[in-house]
Amino acid sequence: MQNSFAQPASFNWQGHRGCRGLMPENTIPAFLKALELGVNTLELDVVISKDLQVVVSHDPYFHPDFSLAPNGNVIPKNQKIILYQLPYDEIKRYDVGSNGNGNFPQQQKLKAYKPLLKEVIEAAEAFRIQHHIPLFLYNIEIKSNENEYDKTQPPVALFSDLVYKEVLKLLPANRIVIQSFDFNILRYWNQQIQRGIYQKVPLAALVSNLKGIHKNLEALGFVPDIYSPYYQLLNEAKVRQLHQQGMQVIPWTVNSTSEMIKLKAMGVDGIITDYPNRIPKS
Repeated sequence: MQNSFAQPASFNWQGHRGCRGLMPENTIPAFLKALELGVNTLELDVVISKDLQVVVSHDPYFHPDFSLAPNGNVIPKNQKIILYQLPYDEIKRYDVGSNGNGNFPQQQKLKAYKPLLKEVIEAAEAFRIQHHIPLFLYNIEIKSNENEYDKTQPPVALFSDLVYKEVLKLLPANRIVIQSFDFNILRYWNQQIQRGIYQKVPLAALVSNLKGIHKNLEALGFVPDIYSPYYQLLNEAKVRQLHQQGMQVIPWTVNSTSEMIKLKAMGVDGIITDYPNRIPKS
């Protein structure tokens, strides 16, 4: 039997970084566009600034492929501007939308900045109310790498506590999912939940390796609510195995309608996509 927690009444369609295929990733316009296109979960990433603000960003630095410095100059590819080394007021001055992203030619080019998590939630909730959209979830990925503790990010406990305090000020726990590739993060959240320090929120294990389900769960040390692998690692037997162990299965990042239909037929519980406009109509 699967773990029970608040979830969309229908299939769980998640807009990856908002809708990266159509709008600058992890920006407020991308999240609002994803909601307009009918997703029932916003998938986003968070990092931490020098002044310990929770910033919505996939990378812990300004990606040179699509970021412009405050003076409008392209950032050299050999230069890494780390967000954890900048106060948020400075981070906000960089433009991460005007240049577009060459990997996503349909992405609209518009001036945009890396928002605070608080700003994203406030904007999305205002949009929901204005447009009478049903309640949706926020799937928040903590972008953590154990080789980067105290370098481009805080250590596990501080990172987690900052995110937890910020998000629980703004949303009930049953509208939040926390995911990460860093199993240390997920173990910490699970421990805090078990101790009653954190409210219960669903935890999702992101997986890109070829170790297999058993070895990944062994490494994690507990059964998460959601197993979220790269979609090509799945087949019908694996989906069934994960369901039998009580997990939902939500693969990433699925960008063709035909693959979405194929995965739905396998029995997955949701799909993360850069292109919410490609979601099949039925």
